[in-house]
Amino acid sequence: MKTYIRWMQLCFIVSMIFLKYDPCLAEVLFHSGGGGDCGGCHTIHSSSDPMTAGVSGSQFEGNVYLLMGSDPSSTCLNCHQNEGETAPSSYHVSTADANMAAGSPPVQLTPGGDFGWLKKNYSWVPEVGFATETSSGERHGHNIIAGDFGYVQDSTHTVAPGGTYPSANLHCSSCHDPHGQYRRNSEGTITVSGKPIKGSGSYSSSADPDDNFAVGVYRLLGGVGYTPRSLGTNAFVNGPPAAVAPDIYNRTEATAQTRVAYGRDMSEWCVNCHSSYLGATHLHPAGNSARMDVTIADNYNSYIKTGDLSGSVANSYLSLVPFEEGVHDHTVVSYNQLKAHARSDDSFLMGTDNNRSNVSCITCHRAHASGWDGAGRYNFKSEFVTVINASGIAAYPDPSINPEVAMGRTAVETQKAYYDRPAAKFGVYQRTLCNKCHAKD
Repeated sequence: MKTYIRWMQLCFIVSMIFLKYDPCLAEVLFHSGGGGDCGGCHTIHSSSDPMTAGVSGSQFEGNVYLLMGSDPSSTCLNCHQNEGETAPSSYHVSTADANMAAGSPPVQLTPGGDFGWLKKNYSWVPEVGFATETSSGERHGHNIIAGDFGYVQDSTHTVAPGGTYPSANLHCSSCHDPHGQYRRNSEGTITVSGKPIKGSGSYSSSADPDDNFAVGVYRLLGGVGYTPRSLGTNAFVNGPPAAVAPDIYNRTEATAQTRVAYGRDMSEWCVNCHSSYLGATHLHPAGNSARMDVTIADNYNSYIKTGDLSGSVANSYLSLVPFEEGVHDHTVVSYNQLKAHARSDDSFLMGTDNNRSNVSCITCHRAHASGWDGAGRYNFKSEFVTVINASGIAAYPDPSINPEVAMGRTAVETQKAYYDRPAAKFGVYQRTLCNKCHAKD
């Protein structure tokens, strides 16, 4: 099967060459804001090709929908994972097992995270005489099922927390529409038909829709009425969010942050599966109505790190605690604002506006997976992010010296979970990043 897949991928060799210069071309040249080349995901002539679905004894025999993998997510990872990578690479969202030795982290650094964290299990004894504690890989994010790549169903949650979506049917296509039907029109509407899609609508360099053409919605996310084919039910009631990613988004943040400009509706879109999480049972405010009041906005904009409240609205943005800007529609004017803010060079670090900015699910969580429980952007379960080393400077915890803070992770894994951010950017004994919004409460 792998040989056949690699042969099919040669069709995209030109795209791969271009990706060295512009990572966003992955969507532009293949998905193009909508569905890609049918042959990239499906085996077309199964009746005549001896290496395709439906042929007795073939690698693809029994594969549903004539997919190029044993399930929908495996089909996606045929392109979105590449064995041998030791650094972030454009549209890849998963690290191969061979590149994650014990003590070594996954390598992809997309804003959504690397699914490889789902395979990293940790255990530690916080202090002598205490019971062993654990951080199971399946608690690190959305447990997609991709049998060809070793991803399996969540063994604890049978349905989505706060909802009813069955974990036995969780695939990439549960969230992303593989055929890219949803499109953004120039007047700000989202439709599944009408004007043809001329390109991606996900990036700061994406073309605007116009009178004759539409563009794809953010990350090909399913919209109102979307029903994953692998499930057949759970039609979405909320549409895709308004958001824009910088052109270069899968990258280290050792020297500059990656800022996705989130406009609005991210939490509302999440409740398509986590239906009760914007209701009374979800204690932390989130969503379009969860405006950052004057106190929270002031906290966010002042807070740089533990012991440093010298920030200002002009330089306070932190990618580990992003927020929605409150952009209220899908019009070209609104997206031009988001495009101007989606950066990966620290050229726009504007903080919150208490009249518009709001807390969202993505303020605390990554969409795919992370190095922390709950797909956290930071460790929710530790009081500290950093400690102090023998030289008296900030350092990430060592599992043998600071087991209660390291929580089984090596210092290398911890730094990668913080997207390569040097410990010195936090300072000594940096406390949990809940303080970004609540430091002075």
